[in-house]
Amino acid sequence: MKLFLKPGACSLSPHIVMEELGLKYETDTVDLKGKRTGSGGDYLAINPKGYVPALQLDDGTVLTEGPAIVQYLADQYPDKKLAPANGTLARYQLQSWLTFIGTELHKQFSPLFNPTAPEEWKAQCRANIDRRLAWVNEQLAGKDYVIGADFSVADAYLFTVVGWTKFVKIDISGLPHLKSYLARVAARPGVQKALKAEGLA
Repeated sequence: MKLFLKPGACSLSPHIVMEELGLKYETDTVDLKGKRTGSGGDYLAINPKGYVPALQLDDGTVLTEGPAIVQYLADQYPDKKLAPANGTLARYQLQSWLTFIGTELHKQFSPLFNPTAPEEWKAQCRANIDRRLAWVNEQLAGKDYVIGADFSVADAYLFTVVGWTKFVKIDISGLPHLKSYLARVAARPGVQKALKAEGLA
């Protein structure tokens, strides 16, 4: 398998999952502006959407969209328990978290990294992020991870997205459950390996 990524981007989420699963895989960095891979290929020929992540399987099939990729990976190794079994209520709770992170958090950060985005829009996005992180903080009270005692693929995604707060100067010091959660996730060996591989630790 080969994971196409940009260090620190949302592709960190499947990168963490692959390390948590102990998989053998390759990575290839992507220049998102030039749409070229680090190995010199045309990234649009791999993923015509032009953004990361993309996971190329051994048979050449390419999967895109982070939440789909991490669920695929988890389902290949159910003994690792990174996702509840399909058809269970817990699985739908996991999917609820993945959807929330992707639509209500992840996309709110995008304008904050865009130098041409109007300041009024950025201010609204910051307000939205503040409200949603306050909700996440409440959900984490008394829990190690988002769906309970076990680390899941949703934690890899949430950790990745909330990690962007330090780059866009969003203060989470008043969210103690979230802060302790981030430290707990960051301390995991698989997370450390992915962070180090991307030059983030």
